[in-house]
Amino acid sequence: MTVKIGLISDVHATPTPVSEALAVFQREGVDTILCAGDIAGYGSRLEETVDLLIDSGCQAVLGNHDLWWLDRCEDGKGGLVEEYLRALPYVIETSIENKKIHMVHASPPESLFKGVKLLDENAVLLQDQKTCWSDHLKAFSFDVLIVGHTHQVFAEQLGHVLVINPGSTLFNHTCAILTLPAMDVQIFPLSGKQPVMAWNWGLFYAAQSNS
Repeated sequence: MTVKIGLISDVHATPTPVSEALAVFQREGVDTILCAGDIAGYGSRLEETVDLLIDSGCQAVLGNHDLWWLDRCEDGKGGLVEEYLRALPYVIETSIENKKIHMVHASPPESLFKGVKLLDENAVLLQDQKTCWSDHLKAFSFDVLIVGHTHQVFAEQLGHVLVINPGSTLFNHTCAILTLPAMDVQIFPLSGKQPVMAWNWGLFYAAQSNS
């Protein structure tokens, strides 16, 4: 049986690209949707974004911006958003089509801050980082690792582990679909924009100066 998994991450309180990703997933016939965290941060429409994720049945993990949002929120005053974010796990582990999947925001086992960064600013693969993370994952007992956090887009086989970052729907303008058991990954552009495979703050400041 073929199973398609829709992947998003770092949606940052901006619902429009999330809605576009969900439309892609519906068109492509995905069976389940996963979000690798950072639902909050940067954007100003967090409640709308959370509503979209809930309505879609998306399973999500906690990101560092979500944790920071909760730290600033007075207990019991954040309504549905607070209830949703407080219920998010640090890690989701599951098995689909005999493939063991581990999803965490930054890196395993449950880091929200130490990201898997495999690309330089020009989206060129860093061989030393690929080797480093391959060594780090030698004892990792999963077939697929799904991460976010670094605002990079990649699907790299690191030893026995396929490591996927679908990129930020907001900053990279991307989402992804993982097909199992084939272990095939497709990247889809969002917002009618060219995907930014490695987003960094320099790109943000350049866009601001040109606007």
